[in-house]
Amino acid sequence: MSESDNPGKLIWHVACDESGIDGQRFYGFGSLWMKYQRRGDFSKIIRDLRQKHGFFQEIKWKKANSKHFYPFYSELIDLFFNHQWLAFHCIVVEKSIVNKSFHNGDYDLAMRKHFTKLVTTKISGIICAHPDRDCYFRVEVDPIASRYKKADEAFHVIANNTLARQHGVKNLITRVVTKDSKESENIQISDFFLGAVMSAFQGKASSDTKLLLTNRIAEHLGWDSLNYDTWPSERKFNIWLFYDRSRGLRDIQTKSVILKTPLPTRRLKTSA
Repeated sequence: MSESDNPGKLIWHVACDESGIDGQRFYGFGSLWMKYQRRGDFSKIIRDLRQKHGFFQEIKWKKANSKHFYPFYSELIDLFFNHQWLAFHCIVVEKSIVNKSFHNGDYDLAMRKHFTKLVTTKISGIICAHPDRDCYFRVEVDPIASRYKKADEAFHVIANNTLARQHGVKNLITRVVTKDSKESENIQISDFFLGAVMSAFQGKASSDTKLLLTNRIAEHLGWDSLNYDTWPSERKFNIWLFYDRSRGLRDIQTKSVILKTPLPTRRLKTSA
């Protein structure tokens, strides 16, 4: 049965971005998730927020320096956490711990693998959480920084093959579209939250305003800063620090999230 023929389907919209791929200590990939039918709701709340603050620029972490824009970005954070149908998940990788021998000696390939791992892991979690529904996924990505010109197509094929082996269903990702972030507010907000996380990990917040914004996100998580990662089960705002276990203890603590605006308890189906 195809996606379009299945009346009981759940379709998810995923918007992805990347950071730190220019040689910094950490690189990472972020993703904003919502059910596909929520796209109109999402557009409206962002449009209303823009009009309220007179903010009509591209939403981007790099541009969040100015005190003048703090009210907009601060309320954007609150809006995200107050709408339970929005979620953000990211993976952060310390470049020095990547064993290139597992990736044909190529950081470029390693980065693409880590991006694929983030998306397929999250998709698997959604499928397991909705065992009675048929889930399909539509992905939009900012152009993937890679020497390989068809990186988006390769991601689509590899991710679908991985998921088919795990779940026995082909073509769970029905579409991958490459978009400039200027054309997608979903990608822009993924950029904003990933930028905040990466700023904390890199230790490079470039303004007092950005420090205030990272602290506001941390406050919503029940944390004192964003210098932690989350447990894998965290649904709303998930930070996955990828590391090599053979190197022993890491210097980033995994911390439980206590959301300021809690999510409803997920009801898991039990056998009779």
